[in-house]
Amino acid sequence: MRIVLHDFSGHPFQAELSRRLAERGHDVEHVFSNQYVSGKGHLERQPGDPEGLSFTGITIDTPFKKYDPFGRLRFERAYAKHWRKRLDGQQVDAVVACNIPLFALVLFAWYARRRKLSWVFWHQDIYSFALGAELRRRLPRLIAGPGARFLVRLEAWCAKRASHVVAIGPTFTEVYDDWGIPPERTSVIPNWAPLDDIYPVDRDNRRTADLFDADAELRLLYSGTLGRKHNPMLLVELLRAVRDRGVDAALTVVSEGEPADELAALARAEAALPMRVLPFQPADDLPEVLGSADVLVALLEPDATTFSIPSKVLSYMAAGRPILGLMPGDNPAAADILASGGFVTEPDDESAERSTTWLLDLVKDPDAVAEIGRRTRAVAEDKFESGAITDRFEDVLTSVHRKG
Repeated sequence: MRIVLHDFSGHPFQAELSRRLAERGHDVEHVFSNQYVSGKGHLERQPGDPEGLSFTGITIDTPFKKYDPFGRLRFERAYAKHWRKRLDGQQVDAVVACNIPLFALVLFAWYARRRKLSWVFWHQDIYSFALGAELRRRLPRLIAGPGARFLVRLEAWCAKRASHVVAIGPTFTEVYDDWGIPPERTSVIPNWAPLDDIYPVDRDNRRTADLFDADAELRLLYSGTLGRKHNPMLLVELLRAVRDRGVDAALTVVSEGEPADELAALARAEAALPMRVLPFQPADDLPEVLGSADVLVALLEPDATTFSIPSKVLSYMAAGRPILGLMPGDNPAAADILASGGFVTEPDDESAERSTTWLLDLVKDPDAVAEIGRRTRAVAEDKFESGAITDRFEDVLTSVHRKG
């Protein structure tokens, strides 16, 4: 089968799925955006990759402006046009669309309908909910309300026209019921992390000095995108709260974009605050970057829990480190953290103080840190078995191809 798996973000586990499908004899082109800044996976051929696997990074002349509504619309329109032109020259049995921005997705769905392409909507976030929340922040209610409803209708239109929808969590299916999508055209396949690419390493390794001072008693690390779904100041409040309790703690943030720039400016302004902000690191270095920390921190705002499950938690689990989640307790990622022995607390004004109590207990008991780390990796190995995950995706793709 000839498959195009288009993951706009270029994240690690999507690249792993392309590799696993190619290993099974499928001809797979993995497509991604070069202009979207995030933590990337291995997006080029590696030694031992099957012959049927290729990678294509898309770069267009129009700049990607994440927080400029009109600039983003221009980008999405140009991006969709470029991708459609690429598809025009290919014979494709099935397309997987993942993390495609909403307006680009609408244009692709229209194209796929006209060309009668079989395609799978791999639904990572309910984009219209997030965009609607942004409208309500920016615009008066009389304008924001109808605008938000229009965005939901657009996303529902895309989902209803996909050959199949793969959701990352069961709460998505409640939305699909409202959208009128039959259950037989949906599947729930939770996200995962590539265990061969992210694995436990020694706390002191070849990358540690780039992230932390050698004398830091407690190393905290956040790695991943910082956007509207996150409150980066919670990281600063956490660091201050731990240090106020007498612990020599340090924080490293691995991210890019406006929120990361704001944290970097704060770190420069407060020289006594042991916080480093680094850009996204190479995929090959991810085990060492995550493994340099004692505790890995995840963020998610309450109004995002209905449409987002932070995949960074899955990478943290694969790295085998204790995880602190400043997020709503009803998010599926929170359940993974708690099952691994980590700590979850609501992201509010008291979250830093509640988290500090848990962190102080860890500082007093290094054996507990190691035990939680082993448990975290064990849970990841149990949940992230790539063969079973590939089976499920292969079944979906085979089904949509047969139905045409």
